[in-house]
Amino acid sequence: MLSAQDLMKDGAQHLDEAIIQSINATKDLGKMTRTSLGPNGMNKMIVNHLDKLFVTSDAATIMRELEVQHPAAKLVVLASQMQEQEIGDGTNFVLVFCAELLGNAEALVQKGLHPSEVISGFMLAQQKAQEFLKELTVYTLEQVRNLTEVTKCLRSVISAKQYGYEDMLAPLIATACIQVVPKNAKNFNVDNVRTAKILGGGVLDTQVLRGHVLVREPEGVIKHVKNAKIAVFAGGIDMTSTETKSVVEIKNADQLINYNRSEEAAMEKAIKEIADAGINVVVSGGAVGEMALHFLERFKVMVVKCPSKFELRRVCKSIGATPLVRLGAPTPEETGSSDIVTLEEIGSTKVTIFRQEKEEKAGISTIVVRASTQNILDDIERAIDDGVSAYKAMVQDSRFLPGAGAVEIELAKRIQAYGDSTPGLVQYSIKKFGEAFEVIPRTLAENAGLKATDILSGLYAAHQKGNPTHGIDIEEGKIGDALALGILDQTGSKSSAIRLATDAAITVLRIDQIIMAKQAGGPKIPKQGPMDSDD
Repeated sequence: MLSAQDLMKDGAQHLDEAIIQSINATKDLGKMTRTSLGPNGMNKMIVNHLDKLFVTSDAATIMRELEVQHPAAKLVVLASQMQEQEIGDGTNFVLVFCAELLGNAEALVQKGLHPSEVISGFMLAQQKAQEFLKELTVYTLEQVRNLTEVTKCLRSVISAKQYGYEDMLAPLIATACIQVVPKNAKNFNVDNVRTAKILGGGVLDTQVLRGHVLVREPEGVIKHVKNAKIAVFAGGIDMTSTETKSVVEIKNADQLINYNRSEEAAMEKAIKEIADAGINVVVSGGAVGEMALHFLERFKVMVVKCPSKFELRRVCKSIGATPLVRLGAPTPEETGSSDIVTLEEIGSTKVTIFRQEKEEKAGISTIVVRASTQNILDDIERAIDDGVSAYKAMVQDSRFLPGAGAVEIELAKRIQAYGDSTPGLVQYSIKKFGEAFEVIPRTLAENAGLKATDILSGLYAAHQKGNPTHGIDIEEGKIGDALALGILDQTGSKSSAIRLATDAAITVLRIDQIIMAKQAGGPKIPKQGPMDSDD
């Protein structure tokens, strides 16, 4: 009798008991990131395939740089990446909660429950959890442009990534977001808040500027212009060369002098046109020729070179300009403006700042990040990205839940009670779904060096007495009111994380066999990823 292995090419793999193997792989993945959860989460040191070093507690970065190969674990990683794309926060929650769900499901499967019954229970419990989340909302953000309210809502997101710096970073991120939020706040774009990383100084030296910061100095001698009218040229400022080769025959010195003069006259005419249109700053996306620079200096025009097309796009956005492909005077619609374009030295790094003093003109806001090492700079940048994404999410859904493990314990209590009232075998999987929520407060307690058993029993006791906002006060090492402590979790983020983690767990539970074809020989095809986040 033929086996499944005999039907396939030599080298193919066929694994039975795939559920247990998949669950074990996912549990190992959850254990890996679990110690990085919460404000006291530990950092991971990752060396990626290009030998680049990362020191971070950000689960999204850990998963991106670790190339997970196991097919079931990959499903959970994809769920975590989807959370990162949709919300920008809560990626570690997805990984840890999904691993715990599958660990609890394993116990039920080994006791003889069929995976389809476990799946049915998980689906019912997930729907019930979404209903409970609506009831557990304790705070609603009324004004998305109110600095105090927005700062209060961002503190928890920042403290989970950069514990100790949340009181300094949260107001900066809130200020940067409020500066660029459009009239219809729901159209807020996270790309309008940029970061400029400058090595040196300390994290406390980080500041917000209204406008764009280019980490390079201007060309030439003009370094400061007020009330700037700006022309942006995408292709550089130089004499254009023809596509076809040609030969110019020069017979005497006069012809050579006249030939050079004609080139100079053409360049001077083009630069004079630009200056006569009122332009006093030009931004070049390519090389600036020496002759062009000479005439630009003569007409008192400041020159800024910006070789990156992505950076050029951001400069255009911040000043309201259209990049030109021809060398000549721009129309008023194509001209950008900035209140001040100036060279400043931050630390020992020279930067060009396109500063917008008026609030309505700010298309881009920049957070200038300072730190003593490149790793800290990168980690602060990741925390800022999370904070900006959290602002976008709170603009879409302004409801908040109590944090510090309070909402998880309340969900665990309510879902287990719902399981007790449900007839049939699905009640076991519903109760196990409820139990899975305990992993978050348990992990927060363990990472803070507290006794997890005592904290969990204390939380359950507080919630049984009718205190649904009580969570873990990690500073005091006891149970505290999360609302009074100002620890808030976004309802949309929590809802999305629970949904994605449950969907990933159900997908893994539906797998009964893993069949892998023999890998093709030869070199692997390189991944064609985007060159930049703007792609």
